[in-house]
Amino acid sequence: MSKHRAPVVTLVAGVAAMLVPAFAHAEPHDQQFDCTSSPHAFVSSFINERWIDPKPSRVESNSVNAFRPVQKGQLSAFGFPIYMVLGYERDDALFHRGSGKEIDSPLYGVIVSAPEDSVRLRLREANSDATVETVVPLLLTAIVCGG
Repeated sequence: MSKHRAPVVTLVAGVAAMLVPAFAHAEPHDQQFDCTSSPHAFVSSFINERWIDPKPSRVESNSVNAFRPVQKGQLSAFGFPIYMVLGYERDDALFHRGSGKEIDSPLYGVIVSAPEDSVRLRLREANSDATVETVVPLLLTAIVCGG
């Protein structure tokens, strides 16, 4: 190895070592995507563990509520960082109603920071019943149960 590469390798190794503890504390929520839970139970588990703010940061016109993580980078699903937690169930006080027509069936899930193809592959490997939808191409993907 050349003299010039050694500092670069050392720098990369140092940065990686600093990042390992951050990822080691990431809370995986894969098992919750068996799609047998309710939106209330799913979102409440995040609230009770103080992973998300109990007040939705956004309510879509169709009443889907989006909850922002309290600390970014601390939550994961299928190995991908969770950007938002989603949920809605009619007549449930946990969720706020939007200004438009409500979705017909209960829904819960997350938006992760990852491209759709990568997420779809991980869900297939895990035999998850969740569906995958692109939110922002190549950047954000929704993993959803119900709806």
